[in-house]
Order: sequence, then structure tokens, then C-alpha cells
Amino acid sequence: MFKLSEIKELIKLLDQTSSVHELEIESEGMKLAIRKPDRSEAAEVQAVPTAPYPYPFTPAPQAPVSQPSVQSAPAAAPQESAPAPAEGNLHKIVSPMVGTFYTSASPDSPAFVSEGDKVTEKSTVCIIEAMKLMNELEAEVRGEIVSILAENGQLVEYGQPLFLVKPE
Repeated sequence: MFKLSEIKELIKLLDQTSSVHELEIESEGMKLAIRKPDRSEAAEVQAVPTAPYPYPFTPAPQAPVSQPSVQSAPAAAPQESAPAPAEGNLHKIVSPMVGTFYTSASPDSPAFVSEGDKVTEKSTVCIIEAMKLMNELEAEVRGEIVSILAENGQLVEYGQPLFLVKPE
């Protein structure tokens, strides 16, 4: 269940940004959707039951840290500069949440995967940090990493493609 103080803080953070207009979070069978209103609309906040969230959830701290400078960075730039492989038979690994994309567990550690690496369904490919929680993302399929579509430290959105994998 979402705490009122967390919802108020998320609304405040969303209101302070110009690049993010919508936020969806799923937790413990509930889905929270917050959208910036048009100037003529009232703010919309919804909390609806959903299927269980596929990743472990740890309650967020009381006061999340605002990251407005990160949010103003263009999210699509790495996708535009990366060569576009034929996506017909490739599996997309997408971000399950809004957060910061990291290629390794720490700045000194090697990247979990690189282009050309073989992965299994349980291989960790990256970490998504959301509200100071580090969430490991697994490959979901057995295959070869064809392309990494996000840059280390980049803010990613819910459903944004992060990797292209050629299934075996």
C-alpha cells in the first residue's frame, strides 16, 4: 500500500519537472498512476489493484531525494545514436519502472553485460535505481546481447527498451 506522504512527495517531484508528465508505479498488488494535468484539467491520481509485481519490492524511504537535473536529460538520445539492428526477431528487455539505469553494481565493477555477451533467463543485465532502491533486472530470455539502448546513469521510463537480445 502506498503511504500518503510518499504520494504527496511524488506529486511534488512530478510537478517540479518539465520533462516527465506521467508516472506509474506498481507495488504489492497496487498500481499508482500520476499524470500532470493540462492547464484546464485537475490533477489525476489513481491507485488500482493489479497482478502481483514481478520484482521484489522494498518499501521506499519516507523522503525520496529529488533528481531534477537527471530528469532534464534527454532520454531518447542513446537510442537515436545507436545503430538500428533489424528488430523483427529480437527480444526487447524493457524497464519495469521509472528510475536510473546502471550497467554495473558499482562504479568500480565491470558491466553486467556487453554487446555480444551470451545471457540466460536468470542473467542480471543491469540495475534500475528507483527511490534509493537497487532493482536487478534479469535477461528474461536465453540469447546474445545485440544492442544496449541506454547509457549508464541515464534516467529511464517505464516500458522503455533497454537491451535487444537475439534469442537462441
